[in-house]
Amino acid sequence: MYKLYSMQRSGNSYKVRLALALLNAPYRAIEIDILRGESRTPDFLAKNPSGQVPLLEVAEGRYLAESNAILWYVAGGTPLAPESRIERAEALQWMFFEQHALEPNIGAAYFWLSLVKGGRDLQVHALEDWMERGYAALQVMENHLKTHEYFAACQLTVADIALYGYTHVADRCDYDLTTFPAIRSWLRRVEQAPGFVNMDWRADTAVDGPADIALATNA
Repeated sequence: MYKLYSMQRSGNSYKVRLALALLNAPYRAIEIDILRGESRTPDFLAKNPSGQVPLLEVAEGRYLAESNAILWYVAGGTPLAPESRIERAEALQWMFFEQHALEPNIGAAYFWLSLVKGGRDLQVHALEDWMERGYAALQVMENHLKTHEYFAACQLTVADIALYGYTHVADRCDYDLTTFPAIRSWLRRVEQAPGFVNMDWRADTAVDGPADIALATNA
């Protein structure tokens, strides 16, 4: 059984919890509050020297960090991970985009404006850049979604989960999604997938059941 170290309000952590829920995969959740320094303790740093969550223990003493790498690991062999070479590359393309264009801007704005007390005042000079670059990333996504229901393989994949993590909280940190109708429709499609859970859902006990998935391509 997986052991997942994550923070409830972290978009990167939520990505992994969402994938595991969609896969009905059993795991034990361990809450790590990075705002209280719980990811910087000697014990945690021995598991992940970068001091970040999420962190997945895939076997005793063997840990996997970086949310998108974890997504690929848990989704392997399921419809969430495309099979063909080109579709895998397309999914990775959007996951790289998420990490260099979306997460550093919308993710940073969400962290400082929604999670850190007084964060707006602390980051007043960075906010303008986050907004400009975040809106640019959203426009790239909107343009794609005008002609596609999902980001790769014509179905829900790890690429959608990666992008959903912070896009769905953009309105909590000053972004206005009213001018992005294709994104809003895509968000609803993701939320209609069998097994979907929101960010506030807690796996207080291990999820029971086999790690299988039966996602319809038009979910």
